Amino acid sequence: MKEEECNILMDNMKACPIDNTFAIIGRKFTVHIIRNMTRLNQSRFNEFLDSIEGINPKTLSARLREMEKNGLIERKIYPGSPVRIEYSMTEKGKALKPVLEQMAAFSMQHCAKEVFKDGKPRVFKQVFEKPPRIAK
Repeated sequence: MKEEECNILMDNMKACPIDNTFAIIGRKFTVHIIRNMTRLNQSRFNEFLDSIEGINPKTLSARLREMEKNGLIERKIYPGSPVRIEYSMTEKGKALKPVLEQMAAFSMQHCAKEVFKDGKPRVFKQVFEKPPRIAK
């Protein structure tokens, strides 16, 4: 792309799209909630609380409200005693899954010493793809 074309594109933007994405997902624990919803199929408050190290109920409530306000998740209330609340990803929230997978792939390849006990780089599929089942 020529510099002139790039300047025209930038003139039409209100904000940097990368900055905007980080404003949505950059708060502490937000990506952990998204990760747990997309990879672990978690949907309940206590599941998040039990599985995200260092998060407290007040912060979790705040993040879930922010994510709902930003259109990343939906909250569904099931009547009964006690009332049951479940969270699910919206299409907008699901669109973040490949972004997080690319972030994970980057660290597994380029920061393997910090990520893996043996310090050896791996590709995303080696870690997160389930091996095929062997028929008996």
